[in-house]
Amino acid sequence: MVDRTVSEKYSLDDLIYLMSRLRDPDTGCPWDLKQTYQSITAYTLEEVYEVVDAIDRNDLEHLSEELGDLLFQVVFYCQLAAEEGQFTFDQVVSKITSKLIRRHPHVFPDATLQSLRSEAIDEQTVKDNWQAVKQQERQDKGEHGLLDDVPLALPALARAVKLQKRAASVGFDWPNAAPVIDKVKEELQELQEEIIDGDQQRAEEELGDLLFSCVNLARHLSIDPEKALSLANKKFKQRFEGLEEAIDFKHQSPSGKQLEDAWQKIKTRDKPISQ
Repeated sequence: MVDRTVSEKYSLDDLIYLMSRLRDPDTGCPWDLKQTYQSITAYTLEEVYEVVDAIDRNDLEHLSEELGDLLFQVVFYCQLAAEEGQFTFDQVVSKITSKLIRRHPHVFPDATLQSLRSEAIDEQTVKDNWQAVKQQERQDKGEHGLLDDVPLALPALARAVKLQKRAASVGFDWPNAAPVIDKVKEELQELQEEIIDGDQQRAEEELGDLLFSCVNLARHLSIDPEKALSLANKKFKQRFEGLEEAIDFKHQSPSGKQLEDAWQKIKTRDKPISQ
């Protein structure tokens, strides 16, 4: 009789084999057999956010599980590609290993895993080497524009940061935060003018410019805009929960003044927002 109190210990090879079984045309899982690259991208994004959420909550126990879910997504894509004769999981591992060796000449001077550097190197040199190698890779791919390989599928906030950092790498940037603050004010003024004119399309464009400038300001202040917005979301939720405690929305229809007064009281007793 099998002792089921002892957990099986599986390896990466076992996971890859499991994936091939799930996709077996005769004995596999009907749901897995229906999937395509496109159909599982939403699940991949969900798994990425769950990994980030576990890290934000410092929930290391569940982080291990969430990383496993994310790894499964990588194995899934590799299985689909292997079935088409495109590439395998081993080829993916080989390519990323080669890329990281190439991008770290300060660690692997002979471009092999076994090579060792013999002298110290400063952080700025590391950054310069990294950018030089990435620029060469872009040229090898036929991507001659500095912004060509910034993924369109990135969330807009993250893509704005990446576009700005890439442009800043060749000196296209404000010298400090002060002129960026002026730019934010300028964009807000332009948005207000479009609102007054009633031009919805232009207002949308100007709001986008304002948000882009706010991201630029965050970058100059060394603040992660995604994290800042996340904290603002948490703060709003915490304050609104206090509002729900103060006002019974199911049986009351408070006036705007009552809501504002209650909101201001809640703000005065705010608790620190956890990271």
